[in-house]
Amino acid sequence: MSAGATPAWTGSRGLLAKGFTLIELLVVMAVLGILAAAIMPLGEALLVAQKERDLRAGLWEIRSALDEHKRYANEGWISPGPTGSGYPASLQQLVQGVDDGRPNSQGQKVYFLRRIPRDPFADPALPAEATWRLRSYASPPDNPQPGADVFDVRSASDAKALDGTVYATW
Repeated sequence: MSAGATPAWTGSRGLLAKGFTLIELLVVMAVLGILAAAIMPLGEALLVAQKERDLRAGLWEIRSALDEHKRYANEGWISPGPTGSGYPASLQQLVQGVDDGRPNSQGQKVYFLRRIPRDPFADPALPAEATWRLRSYASPPDNPQPGADVFDVRSASDAKALDGTVYATW
C-alpha cells in the first residue's frame, strides 16, 4: 500500500466487503411495496374492463341470435312459436335449434347459437342461461319482465360499470 492511500474496509476474512446494507435493502423493499400498491388498482380496473368487454360481446351475440330468429319467423322459414311473436320460447331454443320450414329442408334444424354466453358478472355456479335477465315481447321497456318468449336479455348485475352506468341497463 502506498503512503497516501486510504485502506479499504475489510471484512473478518480480509476481503473487500461487497453487497448491500440492511438499510439499503429495506429502502428498496419499501419502494417496491409502494409501487405494487399503486399498480394493484390498475390491475383490478383492467380485469373489470375485460369483463365489460365480455358482457358487451355476450349481449351482442344473444341479441343478434334473437333478431335472426325473429327474421326467420317473419320470412316463414320457421314457426313463429306459441305466442306468434316470432321470438324463441327460451335461450336454450337458440342452441337446440328449431325445425326448418323452408322447402327442401328435409327435416333439418336451424341453429342460432352454438352455446349461450355467460354474463361475466353473474355467479359462476349458475348455468349460462340463468345468468341473464330476460324480457318478453309483451313486457314494456320501462318494466322488463320474463314471459312466454325471449325478446331481449340484459345483465343480472346491478353493479356500476367503469363509465358509471349500471350493467343491467346495457
